[in-house]
Amino acid sequence: MKSYRLSELSPPEVEGLKARPRIDFSSIFSTVNPIVDDVRKRGDAAIKEYTARFDKVELDNIVVEVSELPDPELDAAIREAFDVAYDNIYAFHFAQKSAEKSVENMKGVKCKRVARSIGSVGVYVPGGTAVLPSTALMLSVPAQIAGCKTVVLATPPSQDGTICKEVLYCAKKAGVTHILKAGGAQAIAAMAWGTKSCPKVEKIFGPGNQYVTAAKMILQNSEAMVSIDMPAGPSEVLVIADKHASPVHIAADLLSQAEHGPDSQVVLVIAGDGVDFKAIEEEISKQCQSLPRGEFASKALSHSFTVFARDMVEAVYFSNLYAPEHLIINVKDAEKWESFIENAGSVFLGQWTPESVGDYASGTNHVLPTYGYARMYGGVSLDSFLKYMTVQSLTEEGLQKLGPYVATMAEVEGLEAHKRAVTLRLKDIEARQVPNVR
Repeated sequence: MKSYRLSELSPPEVEGLKARPRIDFSSIFSTVNPIVDDVRKRGDAAIKEYTARFDKVELDNIVVEVSELPDPELDAAIREAFDVAYDNIYAFHFAQKSAEKSVENMKGVKCKRVARSIGSVGVYVPGGTAVLPSTALMLSVPAQIAGCKTVVLATPPSQDGTICKEVLYCAKKAGVTHILKAGGAQAIAAMAWGTKSCPKVEKIFGPGNQYVTAAKMILQNSEAMVSIDMPAGPSEVLVIADKHASPVHIAADLLSQAEHGPDSQVVLVIAGDGVDFKAIEEEISKQCQSLPRGEFASKALSHSFTVFARDMVEAVYFSNLYAPEHLIINVKDAEKWESFIENAGSVFLGQWTPESVGDYASGTNHVLPTYGYARMYGGVSLDSFLKYMTVQSLTEEGLQKLGPYVATMAEVEGLEAHKRAVTLRLKDIEARQVPNVR
């Protein structure tokens, strides 16, 4: 990992550090576009072909209804772990429900905002180098709470054409209705366009590789009329550590994201003096060598870096500039810095809060903005599965009070029909209020 001292860098050089490893989307789009178009034209047949080509699996049926599948058998300890995660995720997201409020802005003028679930959603659970049943919970549980009627979970099949049993367990527990046995851009396209066997969805959620991300980006701007959760890139973490932080913990936290894949990026920000940087470097090397996915982690570390900050103020300034997906603040009295954090997907405060707890079971959602998008996006929440409608109702008295102001504004904008929609009603009210004189 390269290292930099913020006090020795020019403003442009500091700005340059927030840039992520470049993704050449132009070449990726050229690969993904034909897949997206082919799935639109040929539907299930195209999905079967791509699954045979990319996953080496021949499928008879690409979609199964979850209600028709038997309950998977899991080891008791594994089942308990996922049950605890489910309970915590459910509790945290259920608490995000907001009470409906009605406001009477003027006498006889009532307004309110009501929530409705998105009718059909697609959730993508990556397979590839690692199957992520935790993502099945993170996306299906809030959909369940929101009341989405159709939930399609897409995930690559195992070599025998079955679904990972842990993913299936989470899907059944969280109310998924259909499972699409496909991954990659072809799975995203199937959910966006809909096929003979795969229901069309109205919004697609979930992390994935560059091809999955490209497919989501292409389809949200297409005739498919589909929304996506957020732009996404490779996983990342920024760790702020001071002299009180354990080098063992620092190394473990950095590697927990580096092991996701060679395109991940991890950043260490050392706050103040007295930190044993050599011990941290040695611990990173030692732990990386013993990891089953150490090769991925090592490649990620090759384009990651360390930043030396004079104090916590400078460290937090850089973190807000970088806008990490995950931010770990492993310093003394970490809680007092929370209010100064402006840009981060999810924050982990204190020495006993590893990023892994958020990835799995603390209750917060692990589908988060990456690549610096935390500056303008938040992570997946209950609201991600809802849409909001505003409702207003006026009484006769309310229109008499508000109508003249609306008519004036419509006249200013030169929209006569808008004005008449009010004034004609006001005339009707006035006519009924004037007694008939014979």
